[in-house]
This record gives sequence, C-alpha cells and structure tokens, in this order.
Amino acid sequence: MHDNIIRKLFLGFIQIHILHHAKKEPFFGSWMIEELREHGYQMSPGTLYPILHNLEANGLLDKEERLVDKKIRKYYKITEKGVEVLNEARSKAYELFKEIKE
Repeated sequence: MHDNIIRKLFLGFIQIHILHHAKKEPFFGSWMIEELREHGYQMSPGTLYPILHNLEANGLLDKEERLVDKKIRKYYKITEKGVEVLNEARSKAYELFKEIKE
C-alpha cells in the first residue's frame, strides 16, 4: 500500500520532470531514463514509455522519429498545451514547496 501511494506521488514529479526537459530540447527515451536515474528515480523502459505515450496521447508531447546510426529513434518535444500544463504545475509545485518546506 505504502509503495503504491509513493509511486502515484512520484508519477506526477516524473511527468513534470519530463515536460521540463522536453521544453529545453527534444529527448529520446534512454536519455530520459538516465536523467531520471540521476535524480533518484529507477525507471525501466517498460515504465517510462507508457508515461511518454500517455503524455503524447494527452497532447502534452509530440513524437518525431529520426534515423540515428541506421536505427529509428523517437524524440519527444513539448507542445504548446504541454508548456501551459508545465507552467501551471511549476506554480502549484512552488506553492506546495513553500508550504511544506519547514
């Protein structure tokens, strides 16, 4: 039960993190797995890609396929709707942080 609650909370943080990086520049999945790992999130492709697909299905990310080393690599970038959601999430996260930082 405890793990499920933590997982749900962290899913929101992970999605904000993904949108943040997608705004900076397009990224591909294995890069994002490493980026999240640096911040303490242990992600497998089987966990990350459904999150990316969900963000894409909700219009927050766009996917572009590029040929890299004779292989198709999928790059994700933020959409205009994604920027709006990210800005709102930042505002809410900042307010929450101010309240709970003590």
